[in-house]
Amino acid sequence: MSEPHRSNNRHPYPYNSTRSGRTNLASCAVATVFLLAIAAAAVAVYLFIFKPKPPVIAVNAVQFPTFSVSNGTVDFEFFQFVTVTNPNRDEFSHYDSSLQLVYSGDPVGVVFIPAGTIGGGGRQKMSAKFDLQKYPLPPPAKAAIGGVDAVGDVAQGGTMEIETRMKLVGRVRVLKVFMHRVESKVKCGVAIEATRGTVLGLRC
Repeated sequence: MSEPHRSNNRHPYPYNSTRSGRTNLASCAVATVFLLAIAAAAVAVYLFIFKPKPPVIAVNAVQFPTFSVSNGTVDFEFFQFVTVTNPNRDEFSHYDSSLQLVYSGDPVGVVFIPAGTIGGGGRQKMSAKFDLQKYPLPPPAKAAIGGVDAVGDVAQGGTMEIETRMKLVGRVRVLKVFMHRVESKVKCGVAIEATRGTVLGLRC
């Protein structure tokens, strides 16, 4: 009479579940470190290479083709010439940009600059024109105008100063996909010989 068959369910090799768990944990840790390293590298590349930068505005010159002061008011035509540099690798599109004139702390007026684009790393020359008619001169103590007589007219050799505030607002396309808003401003003081409109000094 034969003996009944006994099944042997024992694993032919010893199995250590603790060692397997540690191996899986180590693999997850290595994968996490690798992903973090990739993320850090991507952030570094973005910050140092692709991070959007505002345009650089350089004021080249200002001119007053016409200028006159009489009866306590001033009339002039004003031009400001600038060079705008796009420091980004991608195109800069500007809109809602303006040039504002300020005299004696009070806004005189504002002109808007037409929208446009500047290619990556490119430069563009711009000019803005401002016409002012019959603007009343403030008291001499407030306006810091030299040589003003009792009725408010500027005497021979008098000077006056205006302030220009230029603002460029636009967007830079990053990696040809993402759009980022940037803004740049420049403020200049212009000293003028107040009888002929000769520019005596420009500081920005």
